[in-house]
Amino acid sequence: MKLKQILAALAVSALAFTGCQKANEGVDTSPTNGSAIGEVSGVWTKGSVHEIKGDIIIPAGQSLTIEEGVTVLMDVTAKPEIVVQGNLYSLGTADNPVKFTVSDVYRTAENKFGKLWGGILAGPTCAELVLDHTILEYGGATTSDASTSVKLKLYKQVAGENLPALWFSNVNGKLIVQNSIIRNFQEDCTYIEGGKSIFANNIFYTTGLSGGEAMNFKSGCLADVAFNLVFSTNTNALKLSNAGDRTPQAYIVAYNNTMVNTGWRRPTAKGGSVWLESSVHADLYNNLFANTRFGIKRDPKKLEDNRSKNDYNWYYGFDQATVDQFQLGKNDIVPGGANDVRGTKAGDNDPKFVNYPLNNSLTSPDFNTAWDFHLQGNSPALTKGTTNFFRNHKAGITTSNGFTYVSPEPATYMGAYGIKL
Repeated sequence: MKLKQILAALAVSALAFTGCQKANEGVDTSPTNGSAIGEVSGVWTKGSVHEIKGDIIIPAGQSLTIEEGVTVLMDVTAKPEIVVQGNLYSLGTADNPVKFTVSDVYRTAENKFGKLWGGILAGPTCAELVLDHTILEYGGATTSDASTSVKLKLYKQVAGENLPALWFSNVNGKLIVQNSIIRNFQEDCTYIEGGKSIFANNIFYTTGLSGGEAMNFKSGCLADVAFNLVFSTNTNALKLSNAGDRTPQAYIVAYNNTMVNTGWRRPTAKGGSVWLESSVHADLYNNLFANTRFGIKRDPKKLEDNRSKNDYNWYYGFDQATVDQFQLGKNDIVPGGANDVRGTKAGDNDPKFVNYPLNNSLTSPDFNTAWDFHLQGNSPALTKGTTNFFRNHKAGITTSNGFTYVSPEPATYMGAYGIKL
C-alpha cells in the first residue's frame, strides 16, 4: 500500500510538472539576466537584461517590479506584446533608466518608426502602472489574429491595428508616467481610456509615420499633464476627448508643456498641437507652442465641455504661414484668454531657446539630443505664466508599493523648461 501511495504521488507530481512546463515553456523566471515568454511577475533586479522571446503577461493580482538599469530586450521576429493584467512598476533613475528596446543592430534610420515589437497593454484589471525614468522605443507593431491582445480583446480588439507604446484602460486605476522618453513608434505614444494619471517631465519624439498623437486621453481619465516636451508628432501633442462614455467624465489639466513642430506631417483637419472634442473638460495653461500646426483646436461638431479654460499660453511661428494658421477666427481655433501671447507677424514672441534652430524643417521627425529647449535668461517667456489654477492630483496619487506621486507645481515661465541651472 505504501508503494502504491508513493507511485501515485510521483504520478501526480509528473502531471503537475508537465502542466507547469507547458505553461512556462522557455521561461527563465529568475530576477537576474534571463529570457521570458508567458506569465511573469516578481522583481527584475538592478542592471539585469531580460530578452523577451514572445508575448508576456503579468497576471491579475500579481506585480512585476523592474529596477533601475534593467534592459528589456524585445525579439524583433516575435514582436512581443507586454500585457499587464496585474501591476507594473518600472523604476529607473536619471543616471540608470529602464529601457524597453531592441538590439543595437535594429536601431537604425530605416526603423525610425519602430514596428519591431508591440507595446505595453494594460487591461481593465491593471490597478497600478508606473513608468519612471523609463525609455520605450522602436515598438508599435501591427496586430494580427495571433496577437495576444486580439485574443484577449484588449486595446481595439482586432487585427490590423498599430499598437501604442502604452495603453491603459482601468477607470479605477492609477497611472504614472514621468521622467521618461517615448520615441520611434509608428503611431500613438499613449492611448489612455481611464484612471487617475500624472504625465510629467517626459519627452516624446520621432513618432507617427502616418498618424498618431503623443498623449491621447479618452473618457474615464482624470489627468494632469505637465512639463512635457513633444517634438514633431505626426498628428497632435495632445488629443483630449470624452469619447467612450465612461465615468468619470474626462478632465485633463495640461500646463507648462513645450510643443514644437507638431502636426505638420498630417496635413488634415486633425493634424495640429492640441485637439479638443466630445465634451472633454480641459484646462490648459502656460503651454509653449513653437512652430506647431494650429494652436488649441476643437472639433466643431463635437465640442468640448463649456467649463474648459485656456489662458497664459505662448505662440511662436517662424514664418507668416505658421503665424496665420493659429490666429483666432480660423481653423476652429479655440479662443484663449486675455493673457495669451499670440503675435500676428512672423518671428513675433521668439521664446529664445538655449539651443534650437527655429527655422528647422517643420516636417522632419528627426530629433537632435543636443538641442536644448530651456529658455535663455533674456527670454520674454520667463515670467508670463500663472500658478493660479486647479490640478487634479495636487494632493498626490499613492500606489500600493508605498510611493506617492504628486503633480508638479506649475511654473511662472512658459513651457516645460525655465532657465538652465
